[in-house]
Amino acid sequence: MPRRRTSSSSSSSTAPSAAPATPRNRTPQPVRVRRRSFGDFVKAFLAFVVLLALVVGVPLALAVAVGWPLPNGAPGLDWLQREITVQTFLSILTVIVWLAWAQFTACVLVEVKAALSGVGVPGRVPGSGPSQLLARQLVAALLLVGATAASLTPGLSQLGQSLEGNQKPSVAAAQQTPGLFAQQQEQAASTANALAEQAGQAGQAAARADGGASAASGDTKYYRIQPPEGRHHDSLWEVADRHLGDGRRYKEIFELNKDRVQPDGSKLSEASLIRPGWIMEMPGDARGGELVEMPDEAPNVSEQVQQQISDYAQTGGDHAQGGGGAQGGGDAHVSLPEQRPAPTPATPVTPATPAPGPATGGQHATPAAEESGRSFGLPEALLAAPLLAAGLLGALGRRRRQALWHSALGAVGGRRGMEPPTPTGDAQDAQDALLVGADPDGVRLLDRSLRGLAASLAAESRALPVVYAAWMGGNGDLHLQLAQPAGKPPTPWQVGQDQTFWMLARADAERYEDAETAAPYPGLVSLGTMDDSRLLLNLEAVPGLVSLSGAEADRAAVFASVAAELATNGWSDRMTITLVGFGDDLTPLAPNRIRHLDGFEDLFETMSAETRQRRGALGAAGHDSVLTGRTGPAQHTRWAPHLVLLAAQPSDEDALRLAELAADAGRLGIGYLVGTEGTDLPGAAWEMEITGDGKLLAPLLGLELEAQLLPAAQQRAVVELFTDADPERGPGGPANTPPFLVDISEQGRPAVYARLVGSYEIIGLDAPDGDRSAQLHEALALLLLHREGVHPRVLASALWPRGVTEDVRDALLERLRAWLGTDPDGTPRLGTDATGRLTLAKSVVSDLDVLRSLYYEATQGRGVDSRQVRGRLLTDALVLVRGPLLADRPEGRYRWLTHEIIDAQLPLLVADTGLALSEFHLERGRAEKAIEALNAALRTAPADERLWHELLRATHATEDADRLRALAADLIGRSGARGLPPRTEALLDELLPTWRDGVAAAG
Repeated sequence: MPRRRTSSSSSSSTAPSAAPATPRNRTPQPVRVRRRSFGDFVKAFLAFVVLLALVVGVPLALAVAVGWPLPNGAPGLDWLQREITVQTFLSILTVIVWLAWAQFTACVLVEVKAALSGVGVPGRVPGSGPSQLLARQLVAALLLVGATAASLTPGLSQLGQSLEGNQKPSVAAAQQTPGLFAQQQEQAASTANALAEQAGQAGQAAARADGGASAASGDTKYYRIQPPEGRHHDSLWEVADRHLGDGRRYKEIFELNKDRVQPDGSKLSEASLIRPGWIMEMPGDARGGELVEMPDEAPNVSEQVQQQISDYAQTGGDHAQGGGGAQGGGDAHVSLPEQRPAPTPATPVTPATPAPGPATGGQHATPAAEESGRSFGLPEALLAAPLLAAGLLGALGRRRRQALWHSALGAVGGRRGMEPPTPTGDAQDAQDALLVGADPDGVRLLDRSLRGLAASLAAESRALPVVYAAWMGGNGDLHLQLAQPAGKPPTPWQVGQDQTFWMLARADAERYEDAETAAPYPGLVSLGTMDDSRLLLNLEAVPGLVSLSGAEADRAAVFASVAAELATNGWSDRMTITLVGFGDDLTPLAPNRIRHLDGFEDLFETMSAETRQRRGALGAAGHDSVLTGRTGPAQHTRWAPHLVLLAAQPSDEDALRLAELAADAGRLGIGYLVGTEGTDLPGAAWEMEITGDGKLLAPLLGLELEAQLLPAAQQRAVVELFTDADPERGPGGPANTPPFLVDISEQGRPAVYARLVGSYEIIGLDAPDGDRSAQLHEALALLLLHREGVHPRVLASALWPRGVTEDVRDALLERLRAWLGTDPDGTPRLGTDATGRLTLAKSVVSDLDVLRSLYYEATQGRGVDSRQVRGRLLTDALVLVRGPLLADRPEGRYRWLTHEIIDAQLPLLVADTGLALSEFHLERGRAEKAIEALNAALRTAPADERLWHELLRATHATEDADRLRALAADLIGRSGARGLPPRTEALLDELLPTWRDGVAAAG
């Protein structure tokens, strides 16, 4: 999706010795308008007829049928004494109709002017109300097809245009572009770019004239709110972040502009409600790469902009005069849509420390940051891909848990008790973006809905319909687009906009439970969004090839996104993903699903054999396609999809062979996505194009999507996360040093101590306000579990999973800072590191920090050379264990713990501590003490097989056979129907050879 540029250069007041920075504007792109359907033309024609009738027909009809309603001369006194006739009433009614017509015509002119200019929002005609709303709808319908010819081919776009439009008022839908006014918004963006270029030129001229001298700190400056880019809307937080250096100073901008009349006649009443085209007076110290001096007489500056600023400055009273810039010197400063100067050797660009960004838009790295490898902000590609992010986050958590168990069992180079590596740089940004952008609830609902549908159809002995695509609406409703009508859907599914759409409301989906059936449509993969609806294309159902054209880098970003989501999604059971022509190896994401092939010859050899094998298997089973057998007796055997992604351009000969190979792929469960440089790939059933501005186009399908991408930088960062968590990595991997060590001496007593292992308690702080106590406690717990730092957006996403505005988040952080207070030297206990992440001072400690530090000191520190010290430290560590983590957490809170691996780390840490202490006591012959330590550890880690083994050995050391038999019976009872693990059985055979006799007698 379109990226929002973040200014990182200095202002126009550059030092004289430095070469002036040249604004770099976006490369002009042709305006692309969504392909229009036949219905759009009908709507436009009807709108034209209605406008013609109302604007021209009404006055003509009045003139012909009624004539002039007012008296021809000045009325006398006798006019008041005349009898009121029917003609009098008709004349009065005619005057009212003339006035209504004049008002409506004025509304039409205002709306047409606003739509064609593309700048700002339409002015309000006094008292118009419904008249202006009707005029806006008619003008929008008329201009909807004014930029391009419509495609008459019905396709996937039908649902994307109707999902939300039928549920929102027209005014609201029009304001939430893209949608009804996509053309006007694109024109507004083009106008903003042109104004930015003018501002840059004027800034260079001013810099040359002044010799690079900076403007006085008291100058009055103004900022013009820019039009939205894609789904990104400007906010006062971002304006303050760019030009004042701190997003929290948005309140100063709000106070300067509150209740002042804007160019469209409205006023700023709430900090979060701003509109494109509004003008904001800025504090005197505002700076930024696009803040340039623009004298009123500058020829390159729009007179309209100058006049708006001049008029707005007069509404400010003391505000406008305080700086003395515009009034005193005759100059004004205007901040327009940001254009970042291109880095040059003479003027290197250094990224500034990022301030916490708003909840609705991501921060991005500057070119200099990317070249130097320095981390900066969160990647928007992952923030805008909720299903992909959820899949990656879930797969990463499973990989890290697997690594922990491998380490605990001594499977990796003796790295027992290892700590998972803490990501840094781009990998840390990627992990934070996954945490913020992931939508696990959406994945869960999609999976349950599809499996529930399959189970319902199987219960009715009906085959699964062929599904080409799925749309997930912004309200959570799910729409399936079928290849052909398939009758009435099973309850609670309903028929959608026509017989080829089945729809499930979110409320009905939430009532679904897990169904024991195979995933019916594992080949669904997200491609992008249109009108707040997300499209998932079913690659395995396409009757042939799907081609993707565009620049190589853009194609690679689409391919990487598709491959990563297919490899980690939560609505598939099994599949094979074959990659051909991929530069970066994505195998670490899912080694059991992804495989790489070197070239086309290997692909043809592999896929030809599999195609023959699948055809034979289908014929032998008596099925016509994989769908008819996927939920039958053969499920989980032959019917897993195989999706082939070819990023390399095939030759003409290879393209023909590929088309022949894929001719029957749809019914076999094999899908092909092929990258091409042109649009003439033989055998392509669907053709798509990815543009340089992130649009995914499919003209024949009527699609224009904001593409879901995984650019190369984010791809490498994600792969790094999985590689670092690989349990098979050698001894050169990360060490087992905890991320935060506590001074466990008497001098290291903390100022604030939180007990997390067991019930949640805080010592050293006053109890916060009762209404906000739970929220503050949850925020502190998250920070305590992440001593490396927490991005503000990650914190906000954890506390408000469904979203929150930046002012609410900022208010919480201020309360949290005030509650934690400061250290005696005045240092705040809640600080911010160089990357903008929130960190706790060393004086704020949890019992989990102490537990880790004690175990580390006992096994790798002072306890290595002193048995007495080791025993004391291990005993102190085990005393801290009072139960599971946050045992008494309130219902509905701490949902972010599902993304953490602390639930696996804590039991392993406790088990390692118990085992080490047991070994310490057994070396001294104190079997009872060893048993006591092991039982204490089992209360927190009851499933750890190692603890049970050591407990059996310690009990055997007591030479009490009855006690050993009782323990064996207890262990057998706990094992349930699955029985004892093989290694436990072998140990019992060694310690208690008669244990099987007891089992047989009990049976």
